[in-house]
Amino acid sequence: MSREDEREMSKWSGDTLLDRLYEEAVSRHQEQAAGETWLQRKEKLKQSLRKTIGEFERNEEHEPRLLERVECDGYIRERVELSATPGVSYAAYVLIPKEARGPLPGVLALHGHGYGSREIVGLMMDGTPDEGIPGIHQHFAVQLVKRGMIVIAPDVIGFGERRLLADLAANPDAPSSCYRLSTQLMMLGKTLTGLRVAEALQAFRYLASRREVDEARVGVMGFSGGGLIAYVCAALEERISAAVLTGFTNTIKDSIFAVHHCIDNYTPGLLEHGELPELIGLIAPRPLFLESGEKDPIFPVAGFHKAAARIEEIYDREGAADKLAQDVFPGVHEISGRFAYDWLKDTLS
Repeated sequence: MSREDEREMSKWSGDTLLDRLYEEAVSRHQEQAAGETWLQRKEKLKQSLRKTIGEFERNEEHEPRLLERVECDGYIRERVELSATPGVSYAAYVLIPKEARGPLPGVLALHGHGYGSREIVGLMMDGTPDEGIPGIHQHFAVQLVKRGMIVIAPDVIGFGERRLLADLAANPDAPSSCYRLSTQLMMLGKTLTGLRVAEALQAFRYLASRREVDEARVGVMGFSGGGLIAYVCAALEERISAAVLTGFTNTIKDSIFAVHHCIDNYTPGLLEHGELPELIGLIAPRPLFLESGEKDPIFPVAGFHKAAARIEEIYDREGAADKLAQDVFPGVHEISGRFAYDWLKDTLS
């Protein structure tokens, strides 16, 4: 096929339109950035991000409820019931070092696609101990508690025990309820990201309020879809002291647009305000660690490098170049943690 034929087909199929709309959006971002200081743009981006994901009514009356307390190897595992918005509650695991001499640093740990928080606290889907080789989540909440941090791992809505009843009725093995949740919330003027962020921030507030935790030293670590939730939480909640994003950092152009992703990655109107690296840059000047597998098929390493370079520019502008770290490890779409775990421990210590 000749280049002329390719150009003609791209007009018929809509490729040209999509490319033009993306480039126009990026050009607007650049024009807006040129016309104001970074701090002015930063505040506008935060407001736009909050508005774009949608807000949910806060549940001010719910009292956290302890569901279980289990002694593990070197730590205590509690399970608590929380609620962020009226009519909806959820469970979260809290991992506490046995030799805790508080107050200790804390971490909000956010899982990605899979069977829920059990996947990161060393449990199988049915709640029994996972004695096998860890999967792509690498039991990362356990890795963090064994480094002396108190960890909260909430169940993200749409996975595991939080799949919708309608999806389970149609297929008991449904991997998630992302599609039904996303589409119905969008029709109601809200987003699944907004709901997940509201619940994650409630888990953060609960963790920060515990007597064993130093509320001034609470960070967040998120993998894949949990990375999306983590960056938004850190961008909007200044009390989050540090963030680790793994298997997520990229550009929208090179990942979300270029690779087939779950619908929960798409937020209507988001690109009207900024590309993903600029939005992640809202975390600056607080410490940030970016981790990616060099052969990650859904968040490609080329896009990671582009995004990381833009984030570096933002950190340089804020005089915080030393607060940004990154690691591209030999792996795929998975957590490594070979440097990130200790970086988070040292940063929060």
